[in-house]
Amino acid sequence: MSVITATLSFDKNGFGKTHMPVPRMFLEAIMAGFYIAVAGVASTIGASTITNPSVAKVVQAIIFPAGLGLVVLNGAELFTGNSLLIISLWDKTIDVMHLLKNWGIVYLGNFIGSLLVSLLTVYGGVFKAFSNQAAISAASIAITKCNLSFQDAFLKGIMCNILVCVAVMIALEDAAAAHKLMNLYLPIFMFVLSGYEHSIANMSYIPIGLLLKHDGQVKESNGLFLDTANWGKLFYKNLIPVTLGNIVGGVAVGTSYWFNKIYMVNYAKKVDEKKSESEIESNNKKNDTKNLNLNDNSNRKII
Repeated sequence: MSVITATLSFDKNGFGKTHMPVPRMFLEAIMAGFYIAVAGVASTIGASTITNPSVAKVVQAIIFPAGLGLVVLNGAELFTGNSLLIISLWDKTIDVMHLLKNWGIVYLGNFIGSLLVSLLTVYGGVFKAFSNQAAISAASIAITKCNLSFQDAFLKGIMCNILVCVAVMIALEDAAAAHKLMNLYLPIFMFVLSGYEHSIANMSYIPIGLLLKHDGQVKESNGLFLDTANWGKLFYKNLIPVTLGNIVGGVAVGTSYWFNKIYMVNYAKKVDEKKSESEIESNNKKNDTKNLNLNDNSNRKII
């Protein structure tokens, strides 16, 4: 499937995404949040005992793309990917109200799915792995994310969702599951490695760290810095600016795909059609002129 066909496919699917029954939309969103959170947990634990920060980040980047892979292969509803619904809006397949309804329901569902994984993994003792090193690592991640400046969180959110939406679009270009996974892998690898901010992933990264704050070894390791992470900062220092950045990045990518792959293609077709019409009209005029000249010559001969 070409990138143009994939864009047209997403445009048409936009109607189904925004008009599906609300309970189904909500459940699909919960599952998407669940998948992303599970990948976040796995990537945190996988890198928790690595002392070299660069190597640890590479390990996280290798593992985390599995989350988006699960979302794409299961057809779940992910807020960041659904910012591409702007394609359907610009092409007038859907209206603004249906777009906002989808974003609102999916965002809430993603949050619930993420919190569910946070609770299950923390209270299930998952972060006791490697002599509690996983818990210490998770708490450190939460502290860092709760202390970003608005500018950093916003701009990292933009960069993140540019790569996520590109990953979603190129995954659509192939029907085979293995090929979809290969297509989306590199953009997600790059966003994690670069430290960009994904609002839905942060719905589990930060709550997990906050739930682990009272663990004895976590307190001992992070000291007073634990006071700089709290539930209020989850929202105003991270989720709000990161979500806004994700929307800007996703809308920018969606608008680019719509303009280049749908609008400009249709415009080029119209130009070609007009050229063809003008050429036909020009040829008809030439033929009419020839016929008139022939008739005139014939009349002169008769005279």
